[in-house]
Amino acid sequence: MDVSYLLDSLNDKQREAVAATRSNMLVLAGAGSGKTRVLVHRIAWLMTVENCSPYSIMAVTFTNKAAAEMRHRIGQLMGTSQGGMWVGTFHGLAHRLLRAHHMDANLPQDFQILDSEDQLRLLKRLIKAMNLDDKQWPARQAMWYINGKKDEGLRPHHVESYGNPVEQTWQKVYQAYQEACDRAGLVDFAELLLRAHELWLNKPHILNHYRERFTNILVDEFQDTNSIQYAWIRLLAGETGKVMIVGDDDQSIYGWRGAQVENIQRFLNDFPGAQTIRLEQNYRSTNNILNAANALIANNSGRLGKELWTDGSDGEPISIYCAFNELDEARFVVNRIKPGRKTAVRWSSAPFCTAVTPSHACWKKRCCREACLTVSTAGCASSNVRKSKMRSPICA
Repeated sequence: MDVSYLLDSLNDKQREAVAATRSNMLVLAGAGSGKTRVLVHRIAWLMTVENCSPYSIMAVTFTNKAAAEMRHRIGQLMGTSQGGMWVGTFHGLAHRLLRAHHMDANLPQDFQILDSEDQLRLLKRLIKAMNLDDKQWPARQAMWYINGKKDEGLRPHHVESYGNPVEQTWQKVYQAYQEACDRAGLVDFAELLLRAHELWLNKPHILNHYRERFTNILVDEFQDTNSIQYAWIRLLAGETGKVMIVGDDDQSIYGWRGAQVENIQRFLNDFPGAQTIRLEQNYRSTNNILNAANALIANNSGRLGKELWTDGSDGEPISIYCAFNELDEARFVVNRIKPGRKTAVRWSSAPFCTAVTPSHACWKKRCCREACLTVSTAGCASSNVRKSKMRSPICA
C-alpha cells in the first residue's frame, strides 16, 4: 500500500508522530509547528494503515472553526467524507451525548441551552428572590463561581464552606440556581460537561458502549483543558483506549478560566509508557522572533522543554513599543497596519491582529475611525451576534 501521500509533506518529527504505532502519545507542539497537519494526517494514517474504522475515532478541539477545518482537511486527504467519526469541541460532543441519552442524564428531550446572558438574567432574578444585595452579591460573580465549581466537577452539596459565611452564601445561590435549571430543563455550558461526565459515572453500560466504540481519541490544545474535561477524557479512555494529546505547556494562557497546564503532566502519570514527540520546527516566525521567544520561555518553571527553530531568515530586528495607555496602543497598531491597505494585506493576517486583544473597544473604534475598517469584536457586536457566538461551542 502506497502511503507516501500521508508522509511526503511532513518533516521528520511530524512524520514520527503520524506514523507511530497505536499507543498513548503526547505531542509537544510549539507555536506554528504544524500540529493541525499532524492531527489530520494521524487520523488518516489510523484509517489507512492501522485499518481503524472512522467510528472508532474521536477528535476533540476547542473551537468550532478548528473542528470544521479538521473535517474538511480529512475529507480532502482521504478523498471522501468519513462518516461516523466524532469531531468537535468538548461542549459540542457532550451536547451530542446528552441529546442521545437525555433520559439517563435526567434531562427532558427538549432541554434548552443557557448562554452567558441567559445565566446572568436567571441569577439576577434568583439573587433578588433570595433578598440578597445585588451589589454585594453580583450575578456575574455568581456565574463565575458556579461555572468554576462545575469545571472542578463539584455540585452544591460537594462544596466545602468550612464555616465561611461568604462561601455558604455562594453555595446557597448555586443550589437555588441548579434547582431552577433542573425544574425548567435548562443546561449551561459548564453543565454540559459535568452532566456528560456524571452520565458515564452513573451509567456504566453507556460508558462501556462508548469505550468499545472510541478506541482512538485525539485531543488538541490539551494545555487548555480544565479538571472536568481531563476527567471526561480519562474516563472514556479507560485502560485500553489509545489517546493522542497535542499541546504546548508554554502556551497555557487560560488559567483564569480553569485551564490546567498540569493536565499534560497528569496525562504522562495516568498513561505510563506514553511516548513524547516534540514538534520544534516553526513555519510561522523568523529566527529573531524565535530566539527572543526561546530566551523568554526558558524562564518558565516546570517546563517539559523544547526549543523552537526555523530554517527561514533572521527577519527584521525586534522592536518594542511601550504604549502610554490603551488608546496610545490602539493608535500605534492602526498606524502600523494601515499601510497594508495599499499592498492588499488581509487584515486577519496582519501580525497585530493576533498580537493584540481584539476585545478592546478603543482598538475597534480607532480602527473604524482612522482606517475605515470593520472589526468584529464580541464586546461591540449586536446582541444577536453575541448570542450566536455564545452558543457556538455546542454546534460542533
